[in-house]
Amino acid sequence: MPAGQGRWTFRLWAPGAESVRLRLHGQDREMEAGPDGWFHLEAEAQEDDAYAYVLPDGRAVPDPAARRQQGDVHGPSLLTAPRRARAWEGRPWEEAVIQELHIGTFTPEGTCQAAESQLDRLAGLGFTAIEIMPLAQFGGDRGWGYDGVLPYCPHNIYGSPADLAALVEAAHARGLMVLIDVVYNHFGPDGNYLPLYAPDFFDSARDTPWGAGIDYTQGPVRRFFIENALYWLTEYGFDGLRLDAIDQIKDPSDPELLIDLAREIRGTVGGHVHLTTEDNRNVTHLHERGPSGAITLHSGEWNDDFHNAAHVLATGETEGYYADFADDPLRLMGRALAEGFSFQGEKGRGDPSAHLPPAAFVDFLQNHDQTGNRALGERLISLADPDTLEALTAILALSPHIPLFFMGEDYGETRPFLFFAHFGGDLDDTVREGRRSEFAGFKGFEAEDVPDPIALDTFRASTLDPARRDSPEGQAAQSRLSTLLDIRHRMIVPHLKRAGAYSGTLIEAGNGRLAVDWRLGHATLSLRARFGEAALPGATGEELHRTGDSDARAETLHTLTVDT
Repeated sequence: MPAGQGRWTFRLWAPGAESVRLRLHGQDREMEAGPDGWFHLEAEAQEDDAYAYVLPDGRAVPDPAARRQQGDVHGPSLLTAPRRARAWEGRPWEEAVIQELHIGTFTPEGTCQAAESQLDRLAGLGFTAIEIMPLAQFGGDRGWGYDGVLPYCPHNIYGSPADLAALVEAAHARGLMVLIDVVYNHFGPDGNYLPLYAPDFFDSARDTPWGAGIDYTQGPVRRFFIENALYWLTEYGFDGLRLDAIDQIKDPSDPELLIDLAREIRGTVGGHVHLTTEDNRNVTHLHERGPSGAITLHSGEWNDDFHNAAHVLATGETEGYYADFADDPLRLMGRALAEGFSFQGEKGRGDPSAHLPPAAFVDFLQNHDQTGNRALGERLISLADPDTLEALTAILALSPHIPLFFMGEDYGETRPFLFFAHFGGDLDDTVREGRRSEFAGFKGFEAEDVPDPIALDTFRASTLDPARRDSPEGQAAQSRLSTLLDIRHRMIVPHLKRAGAYSGTLIEAGNGRLAVDWRLGHATLSLRARFGEAALPGATGEELHRTGDSDARAETLHTLTVDT
């Protein structure tokens, strides 16, 4: 960071190195060793200068907190002064309707600048937030982003830091919040040099499914991630974070990292800030509300239970993690709608969740994981009948939970979203073989059936299709969704702040019939649905929306009753 006009301070935590040199302007300069493994040096430099740290064996490594890279993750970093995002108050969490997107496949160009072209359309449909899959620089020139190794550095394949800041500002100008997906549970396999000079960064007794476990009890490690969270929020103006796979963030500290991080963010950043988590444990301690229902830690939890039950109901698939939902998907979906989680101690996971308000749960029918982790990346439109898909979309959009839609879902995209990567060298072969072996035990698949994740065609096949978006079918799908979101914003959102503990009641779930009521302060929202030949359960109140009819394979009715 600049330490005055033309002077910058360079700091590196390298407890595993006897010495560290700074490479700047073609010269290597010895850095001064300080306490607790820190090295530092002040030097004359200017914005855009390239620099690297040189280890005792002569290897030059990038800054682990680099804000920009000259090229890939193996080369020098570029000096970049801190920025300050434009002030924007944001929007309350209850207003969130989220579209998740991957910058590289969201448009044919795959850049932040190109993504701006879709913001007016999304806002016009009724979305109030976009959630961007991880942007931190990873090895290679394409990937989902979950193998990042430089958490402070937006990948240059998507454009410059200025382009990213402009995208956030453009979204805010249209009333759209912008959330970013961050990965604090592991580092990717290509370009992670931390073990060479900071082995204490990692917990030698623990591995994650994707790499070495991280030791969050180390003070510098803890600050590295907390300051990264603050960086995205304050320097770019993101409205919140989605924290990936927090079940792999194992920290015995008191408070644990996830609580410490949330407290510091809420005590530092003004306006509305939203923190969501992905966690297969179905825990609730991170999402407990304070007095009067105030959000004190994390805003919401990605609700895989809702998705899994709805997917089994729509498709009949029961392999893999869908097996737990095979016996009674309708009841399990109903319980998720009424109480949050389907499993609250059953199946060896989960806490009681009915005491949390509905907005503590982020529901979805599709997302990057649930689509892209399929062997062929099919979307639900290719797997479910139209009546059932329309019914489930209405249930998602009009429940008091926070709805999330995956990019393309708004207009009925039929192109797949596949797993893709490109590191180069032997690592590509490892990824390719790992992907094929992942589906070796699935019925109906041979290794050659799984698309090559390294092939450029796999990446291109996952890019959204503007022709589908603009087609009569795409326009009709957008019109249906716009109607639903308009109803949500006008008739449901105004009551959500008054939705407290135990607001949902599962009235009926069986024999193809579903009935759920939610008490939202002075209003009662009712869902009635049928799947199959059963009769639609009755309901009282003002009709908000109806899908299907007596001849359809699925039918839904939403009503609202307001106390007088």
